Parts: sequence; C-alpha cells; structure tokens
Amino acid sequence: MKIKYLMMFIVVVTFSVFSNGKVGAEMLDIDDEPILTLPENIPGHFLYDSGVEISYPDDGVRGIFVSGYTAGSERMNELIDYVNTSGLNSMVVDVKEDMGDIMMELPVENDIAEANSYTYTDSETLMSQMEENQIYPIARVVVFKDSRLAEAEPELSFLNPDGSIWENGRGENFVNPFLQEVWDYNIEIAVEAAKLGFKEIQFDYVRFPEGFEFYGETLDFDLGDYADEEDAGTRRVNAVTDFVEYAGDALEPYDVDVSVDIFGYAATHGVAEGIGQDFSQISENVDVISSMVYPSHWGPGSFGIDAPDTEPYQVIDQYIQAENEVLAALDDPPVSRPWLQDFTASYLGAGNYLNYDVEEIETQIQALKDNGVDEFLLWDASNQYTREVNYELE
Repeated sequence: MKIKYLMMFIVVVTFSVFSNGKVGAEMLDIDDEPILTLPENIPGHFLYDSGVEISYPDDGVRGIFVSGYTAGSERMNELIDYVNTSGLNSMVVDVKEDMGDIMMELPVENDIAEANSYTYTDSETLMSQMEENQIYPIARVVVFKDSRLAEAEPELSFLNPDGSIWENGRGENFVNPFLQEVWDYNIEIAVEAAKLGFKEIQFDYVRFPEGFEFYGETLDFDLGDYADEEDAGTRRVNAVTDFVEYAGDALEPYDVDVSVDIFGYAATHGVAEGIGQDFSQISENVDVISSMVYPSHWGPGSFGIDAPDTEPYQVIDQYIQAENEVLAALDDPPVSRPWLQDFTASYLGAGNYLNYDVEEIETQIQALKDNGVDEFLLWDASNQYTREVNYELE
C-alpha cells in the first residue's frame, strides 16, 4: 500500500449549446488517481553517508586489534595481506587509545582533543585500504581511562586529598563517568570516527577504575546528576549504563553499530558494582557485546581450574555458557563477540601459563563454536598474531 500524499483531479470543462439557445457547461472527471505518492516506510530521520562502502561480513566478524601506530606503518600492509588470506575479515583500530591520545586527525572542536591529536594513522589512507580489501573497520575509543584529559582538566578526574590527580598502580589516570562533559568529549570523537567510514564504534574502558569501591570514597570528585542517589554502587552502575545509552542515541544518525568491551566476570559474578558494569543493562543498549575472556585474566580457581591460562578450552567453554544464559534472558540480546587471547602470559610464572600458539588459539575458537558463537576478536598488543591458525572452524 502507498500513502496518498497529494491528490490532483484533472477537470475538463465543456461548453454546449442547448435547444433553448442557452450555453451550458459541464465538468468531466478524467482522473481521480493520486499524482504523487510516498513510500509506505518513511525513515524517521536521515542517516549520514560516509561514502565508504563496506558490508558487515556475511559469516560474522572475525577480527584482530591493530594499534594506531601499526595502522600507520608499513606493517599494516602485512596485516592486511594476512587478514585477506587467513579467513579473518575485520580490524579493530585504535582511534583514541589508552592514554587518551587520538591517533589520527579528526575535525574535533575541543581544544584538549585537538592538542592530543596525532597523525600516526592517515585516516584517508586507512579507509581506502579497508574499502579496497573489504575489511570491516571498527573504531576503538577508550573512554574513561584518559590521562590526557585528566591532566588538562583535573576537575573532570578523581583527586587525592592533597589535590593531586589520583593514578592507579601503573601511573594511569581515569576521568569521571558521572560527568556528561566527559561523555560528550568522547562522543564527539566517536562521531567523527563514524563520519570517516568506520562501521562500528567500540567503546573500551567503559567503567570506573578497578577496586574503586575500596578507595573511591577517599577521593574528591563530582557526582554530577547522580548526587541524589544514596547507594554508591548503584550510582556507578547507573552512570556507566546511562553513558552507553546516551552514546548509542548520539551515534544513531551515523549508521554505525555500537559495541562495548566488558570484563567477563560481569556476566559470571553478577553486577560488578565496584567498576559500574552491569552486563545485562549494558547489553540492552548495544549492538555487540565483547567480553574480555582471556584465560590468563582469570584468577586461580576460576571455573574450578587451578591455573586457568593452562586450560583455554575449559575457560572459554564455561564462560560462554554463562554468558549465553544471561543474554537469553534479554528481549533483544546483542551479538556476542568475545575477545580471545593471542599472547603468552609468561608473567603468571612457571606452571601457570602456556605458550599460546596455533592449538591454544584454535581451541578457544572451538569452544565458542561449540556453544553457538561464531564471532570473535583476537588481542595481541604487539599486533604480531599467530600464523596458520584455522579461523573458520566448524
């Protein structure tokens, strides 16, 4: 059926001379069909078109992480060749990385973002490479771990009693998830990445610092719109969830998917109030959920395994069963696309780790497959990646 938008009638007036000598007029209705019509399904708004034509992979995303440094180096050609010939089809590329540096020039209007923007990656070259090779491009945007923004605007961060900026054990700073100014800072970067042609925005570090529930009350920070909420854990969860929903709404006009990286234990141990991550609530507001389930990141005894890094199949198998159960309870669950381990965690010490090679990578993928999950991402901070892996296991 079509919607009638404008109806016009063609009317012909004819004149006749009657027997009494008078002239009369009569109207003939020639056509009462609508001249113009509108389609039945009218979009509620127009979508931004970046001009970059890359389709979502038919058989699901199988991707690797690529740092901004690598993406702008000669090694990028090697990784593109590897993706093209290995059964992989996607890349997660740093746009805003862990310290808060923006790895490519973006037309942002924020002075702090401009001051921390670099040309490690040429965005035009990158998107041409992605389009030419039909590699699905995902923009990684690190959100609340941001030393650059914290240093420039300490009031947007967490302060020690002496007024100095709080930092974690690695000397890194976080910014405050309670503040919409912080949200908008990151969303502006995400929008510009979408305009470049990235087909998905992946938000990472969408959380408070680890262990915040133990020391957060000793720090000075603004609660923003959450000051009236009495329970500190609920405040943190609401702030993180609200950011994800807010980001999704802001990115909707740009025709991109939205994904979030999340700790695996947020699915297996209930709500992680300390860092503000509620797996179910975040999942309800994204297109893709990417749990970081590296076997090396689970403590001794997790899933009943003394040294989880030495049992990659068992870890992934037991985790994904738990995640599937949580997602099945949602009305509209997102795509599950976990992060898998392609690095060796020798720092765990003898007897607590394996050298991760072909077998260890494939067994993680197989565990996902055995539980009905076809998508995955591989993490290796050095971007080396194990060769000769069969990424297309049945």
